[in-house]
Amino acid sequence: MTTDSADVQVGQHDDEPHAESNASRLNWLRAAVLGANDGIVSTAGIVVGVSGATDDRTQILVAGVAGLVAGAMSMAAGEYVSVSTQRDSERALLRKESRELVEMPDEELAELAGIYEGKGLEPDLALEVARQLTDHDALGAHAEAELGIDPDELTDPWHAAWASMLSFTLGALLPLLTILLAPPGARLAVTVGAVLVALALTGRASAWLGRSPSGRAIARNIAGGLLAMAVTYGIGAVVGVNL
Repeated sequence: MTTDSADVQVGQHDDEPHAESNASRLNWLRAAVLGANDGIVSTAGIVVGVSGATDDRTQILVAGVAGLVAGAMSMAAGEYVSVSTQRDSERALLRKESRELVEMPDEELAELAGIYEGKGLEPDLALEVARQLTDHDALGAHAEAELGIDPDELTDPWHAAWASMLSFTLGALLPLLTILLAPPGARLAVTVGAVLVALALTGRASAWLGRSPSGRAIARNIAGGLLAMAVTYGIGAVVGVNL
């Protein structure tokens, strides 16, 4: 079925807003989801492992808080270094592209036209599109088509670092508070149950925000959490008995 061009309304539609680029949205999503999952799983592993060795709430609290603080700082530092490296690489590529636009404009125009021709445009139309985009914003057009970079929305290392640290802390608080507040006899079962529910929710949230099926994301989160808690509890139990 064909659509009359006169009936087409130019611009974004309500079901697919583009106020923020996919790269920027996915960067926030990656940092937040990774931080929350790591906070839940790593802290749950620590407190469950310690509870396998001892019932002392003070020891569990100290271990859990130490793990939370160390993990949050590590996540923030890791995200900052990683995203800073990515940003440096993007800036270097943009500087190279800017230099090439000055030194070899005709070659760059031909390269851009070739990209659009490869996407299915007729050669004459591809060249005209390349000319118009270059006249409007040469660096932006070439950076997007050749490098997949938006010069106006480079990744921000501080945003990623803070998002990761905050989400890690919030995730870590759940198993820590649960194991401390639960009755001693039900401490392990309640904590494991709370962790699995939280991991299912973060898996569902990441799938929804990423517009992907949720079943696989939830299964991955739950399987990883169960494995981590089983291993650390087993180690804690062995060490506790031997000591």
